[in-house]
Amino acid sequence: MAEITLKGNPCNTTGDLPSADATAPGFTLVAGDLSEKTMADFQGKNIILNIVPSFDTGTCALSVKTFNSKAGQLEDTVVVNISKDLPFAQSRFCTAEGVENVTNLSAFRCSEFESNYGVGLVDGPLKGLLTRAVVVINKDGNVVHSELVGEIADEPNYDAALASIG
Repeated sequence: MAEITLKGNPCNTTGDLPSADATAPGFTLVAGDLSEKTMADFQGKNIILNIVPSFDTGTCALSVKTFNSKAGQLEDTVVVNISKDLPFAQSRFCTAEGVENVTNLSAFRCSEFESNYGVGLVDGPLKGLLTRAVVVINKDGNVVHSELVGEIADEPNYDAALASIG
């Protein structure tokens, strides 16, 4: 369990993020057409997991748009935005904001993701959602960057995530 804050108030997560050099846990998440996508669907690519509480908050929206512009066109790399928002809401947001270079997946019916990645919020006002984190997985399936954002209202370190791809 990790402790983070939301506007200075302590919150706890379901566990710890996978550390750099660890094998990335597999995942199954829900795509926009309600099909299930797994980590294997991105095999052979670098994967940036941009994990957020909800696309409908200012900081989350900014991180989705920033990764779309900074990393969305990197060769052999896919940005995967993950929240518990329904896939329809994720799609609506991206259409309205012109976000086209990323993949959105929902954890709304995939509780093993928050357990395996340690990103479920177990208390505080956002209890039941995911916390803000970035995990970068290389083409071999190993974690090369892992950031649990200490204050949920803050943005992640985009430059460190991108630099980890090499």
